Amino acid sequence: MKYICLGYLDVNQWATLSPVQQSAMIDECLAYDELLKKNGHWVVGEGLQGPDTATTLRYQNGNVSVTDGPFAETKEILGGLLMIEARDRNHALQIVSNHPGVKMGPWEIRPVEDLTEMIRESERRRGKR
Repeated sequence: MKYICLGYLDVNQWATLSPVQQSAMIDECLAYDELLKKNGHWVVGEGLQGPDTATTLRYQNGNVSVTDGPFAETKEILGGLLMIEARDRNHALQIVSNHPGVKMGPWEIRPVEDLTEMIRESERRRGKR
């Protein structure tokens, strides 16, 4: 089963680390990612640029509004996402619990929803079959 894992970074904690410590943490995380790949648990992963580069779209009153920058002020920012393959929820929790990134902020882990049947039904309704 696939799981999406959202890794958050406590920016205050990160700022207390020296550049050498920051580099060491990055190296630990990437080494663990390589282990996930080797063991067949890695599906995909990406780091994200800071929230100051974000754009938020919001649908209201029949229009889409665009807002530059972060949506909310917080000490934790979404730093990246990881998709893993695990036997079940407990296995996913075990895999991510061993990721060095958990030392730098919380992680949210959610099972991926299989949308295959929903897509098929929509295609039938839209006459795509």
